[in-house]
Amino acid sequence: MRHPLPRNIVCPLIALAIVFSFCESAIAAEKLELSVVTDRPDAIYNTGEEATFLISVTKDGKPLAGENGMTVTYRVDDFISSGPDYPNGKLTVGSEPSVVKVTCSKPGFLRCMVTLDENRQLTKTAGAAFSPLEIEPSLPVPADFDEFWAKQKRKLAEVPAKAKLTPVQQPDKKIECFDLQVDCLGGAPVSGYLGKPKDAKPKSLPAILWVHGAGVRSSSLSNAIKGANLGMLSLDINAHGLPNGKSAEFYKEQYSGPLKGYPHFGREDRETTYFVGMFLRLIRALDYLTSQPEWDGKTLIVIGHSQGGGQALAAGGLDQRVTFIATGVPAICDHSGRAAGRINGWPKLVTTLPDGSPAGAELKAARYVDAVNFASRTKADAIMSVGFIDVTCPPSSCYAAYNQLKGKKQIINKPLMGHAAPGDIHKAFIDAVKKHLKEQAGK
Repeated sequence: MRHPLPRNIVCPLIALAIVFSFCESAIAAEKLELSVVTDRPDAIYNTGEEATFLISVTKDGKPLAGENGMTVTYRVDDFISSGPDYPNGKLTVGSEPSVVKVTCSKPGFLRCMVTLDENRQLTKTAGAAFSPLEIEPSLPVPADFDEFWAKQKRKLAEVPAKAKLTPVQQPDKKIECFDLQVDCLGGAPVSGYLGKPKDAKPKSLPAILWVHGAGVRSSSLSNAIKGANLGMLSLDINAHGLPNGKSAEFYKEQYSGPLKGYPHFGREDRETTYFVGMFLRLIRALDYLTSQPEWDGKTLIVIGHSQGGGQALAAGGLDQRVTFIATGVPAICDHSGRAAGRINGWPKLVTTLPDGSPAGAELKAARYVDAVNFASRTKADAIMSVGFIDVTCPPSSCYAAYNQLKGKKQIINKPLMGHAAPGDIHKAFIDAVKKHLKEQAGK
C-alpha cells in the first residue's frame, strides 16, 4: 500500500520542481540564431558592382552584447569553387553585423556560406545575383535541333494514339475523373488522371497539363481535380508512364530497381537519352487534351516544378499551341553550363572530367534535351520561380532558360531559397494561371 508524503515534505518538493522547471525553460530559451543576408532585399546587382553580405548572430532573439562576440567561418563561391577572387575565412560577429563584400565580373550568381564555430550545426547561406537578365545560353542551339525533334514527332505519329479511360471515384459531384492510358512510342504509355467539369459543352474548356518533379510516383488525382474545379480539362501525368494508384511499395521498388538512376539512362546518345521518351509522352498528352471535344481551341497550359519545370519548358518548345508555362525552379536546364565556366543544372547529365571540362559525347547528346533550347522555341507566356541558393537547379541555369522565353513573362526571385516549391509560389502560379484564363477568355 502506498502512503502519501507528509505535507511538510510535499510542499518543498513542489517548490523545488517549479524552480527546476523554470531553470530548464530559461536554458531552453537561450537560443543562438545565425543569419546571412545581402544589403539589398532583392539581392540583385549589376556586373562589377559591389554586393555586401551581412552576417549576424543573435542570442535569445537579441544581438550579442558588448564584447561577447562569436566566431564564424565563411566562404563565398560561384557554385563551383571559391577561387582566389572570392573571400573566405573567419570573422568575429558582435552587436553589429559583420560584412563580407564581393563582386562578380560576369553575369551570374555568388553565394556566401556561413557556419557558427561555437555550434557547427548552425549554417546559413545567402545568394546574390549579378546582371542575371544577361545570362546567355552556355552553347547555341544545335543547327539540327528542330530537325531532330521533327523526326521524333514523325516516329510518334506512326504509333496509334489508342486511349483507355477508366472512371475514378472521387467526392466532388460537379466533376468527373478518369484514369487515362494512351499508347506512346517506346513502350511506356502516357499515364495520368484526367478531370473535367460534368456536362461541359463542346469547345468550352481551356486545358492544363500537370507534370512531375524527379522521382517515381503515381499521377496526382488531386491536381486533376484542382484544374477541373478551375473550369479546365485537367490532366496530371506521371513522368514514367507507370500505372497509377499502386502501393507506395510498388513505386519504391521501381525507383530502386528498373528506374534507379533513370536520368542518366542512355545519355551518351541523343537517340537513347531517357528524356527523349519523357518528352514524347508530353507531346502525346498535349495531343490528347487538344483532341477532346470540350477543348476551347485556344488555351493550353503546362505547369510543374523541378523536373516538372523542365518538362513544362520542353512542352512549350515542342508544341506551339501551349499558351502559358508555369515552371518552378526548373531542372533539365543548361546541361552544357561547364562549357561556359558555370555550374550545370540537374541532373548533371554531362560528366565533368578531372580537368573540369565536360565529357564530349554526353555534352553533344544533352543539347537536344536542354530546356534552355526548348525555351527559345516557345512564344507562350510564362511564370518562373528561382532560388538563389539552389544547388540542385542552380539559379544561373534557370535564368539561362528564362532569358530565352519570348512571351510575356515574370520571375519570382527568392534570394534565400534553395530547391523548393513553398506554398506562396504554388499560390502565385495558380493566380497567374487564373489571370491567363481571364486574358484568353477576352480574346
